[in-house]
Amino acid sequence: MMSTELGIVLDRESEEPIYKQLIRHIKMQIESGDLASGTRLPASRELAKDINVSRISVVNAYAELRAEGYLSAHAGRGTFVSRDGQSVAAATNGTLSAAATTRAMHDYSIRDMMKLARRPGIINFSHGAPSPEFFPMHHLQSAINAVLDRDGPSALLYERPEGYGPLRVAVRDYISALGIMCSVDNVLITGGAQQALDLVVQSLVSENETIVVASPTYIGMLDVARARRVQVHSVPMDEDGIRLDCLEYYLMENNPRLIYVMPTFQNPTGKVMPLHRRRQLLNLANDYGVPVLEDAVYHEFRFEGEAVPPLKALDTTDNVIHVSAYTKMLLPGMRIGYLVATNNQFERLVRVKQAADISTSGLNQRVIHLMIQRGVIAQQLERNNRELRRRRDAALEAAHKYFPAGMQWEVPQGGIYLWATLPPNGPTAAELFITAVQKQVSFAIGNVFFVNGRGARNIRLNYGMQRPELIDEGFRRLGEAWRELADKYSEIESTPLL
Repeated sequence: MMSTELGIVLDRESEEPIYKQLIRHIKMQIESGDLASGTRLPASRELAKDINVSRISVVNAYAELRAEGYLSAHAGRGTFVSRDGQSVAAATNGTLSAAATTRAMHDYSIRDMMKLARRPGIINFSHGAPSPEFFPMHHLQSAINAVLDRDGPSALLYERPEGYGPLRVAVRDYISALGIMCSVDNVLITGGAQQALDLVVQSLVSENETIVVASPTYIGMLDVARARRVQVHSVPMDEDGIRLDCLEYYLMENNPRLIYVMPTFQNPTGKVMPLHRRRQLLNLANDYGVPVLEDAVYHEFRFEGEAVPPLKALDTTDNVIHVSAYTKMLLPGMRIGYLVATNNQFERLVRVKQAADISTSGLNQRVIHLMIQRGVIAQQLERNNRELRRRRDAALEAAHKYFPAGMQWEVPQGGIYLWATLPPNGPTAAELFITAVQKQVSFAIGNVFFVNGRGARNIRLNYGMQRPELIDEGFRRLGEAWRELADKYSEIESTPLL
């Protein structure tokens, strides 16, 4: 295929960058079917010459389109419209079916790339777990021994599907301090927050029905949707969280089954939804009769700023299902989470839970209950937040020191993540990742948190995973990886067109 067949007409007076115009034109032709799957695109040098632009503009456009799944590159053969380019294009309206998302993700292998982060010796900022240094191992060992001495073999039997009774009472009492008033009969113990999210989707959403999420959102919820063959509609965010004007516009014409939000220290952005937006969200969801699933796993990871009550604490119509866990704040491998739901939802959730795994580990439930009784949870949370703030500050200092001009990031008031946007010109996050791993540092690539192919220039850094000295070294390596790639881009731009 000759480059002139692309029919690209550029507006050289526009404020829109040339490479963005190229991206838009190529996407339009893929979406319309003018560029079919398997079509070979012109080489960057050839297209740049034909339309009289800098080659770096074409390189940037192709790179972003590859990262979004529209194009695929084959060494020695060239750049092609990917097999599932049409499926990715279908996501431009914000809604993507589970099957199309899975195929698109497979096409550009973002998750396969991120497996490289597990290699020994890498300073890893990509995972979503706390550092093992935070685990209270001495308290855990003491609690396990005490439970086995006290309860003997009964600690190893199946529990009721609803959960260990004393732990359900402790959860009710624990969340009452956050303003959530409920009965023990509304508390379901789960295998971590992830299982709680899955149970809610299985219970309330049928195959091919739709849930609404913020954009970007927690990758685990996208995984649940794909596994359960549920469609996802994403709503953009602003500085206060999910945009309610866009949400209402969607609700006026559609009937989603669930709205999923993480209002406090959202994963991946770290944003906190203010009180007025929380009330507005609840009113909007209630007006349209759509349940809200609140993911509160990071709610108490605050080290500055004013505390805001959970959505469930503001819920006057029993429209919110509240999910949290003792995994992030205490012991992720123990897999103890919980959800709070109304009576008419609860029975269905218990039946689905029983079918899934009969019950959550009785020993683990009893151990966590004893640690709550002994005050370990409260002590651990206070200690963790002090250390997380120290690591957050180290991350901000290192970002200012090493990251390139034009890179932007959110300043979190809590949580464990730094959400950053790469400079507009230069490598995408996926391209940077490969060079970064070669320099023994890793991060989470932004694409995986979006349903619509966006996030090509976003990265998420879990500063909670590393000590301050390793944060400094890791960010130094990341900045070095950027500069190395940026230099290559400059070389491409300065190469004469033949």
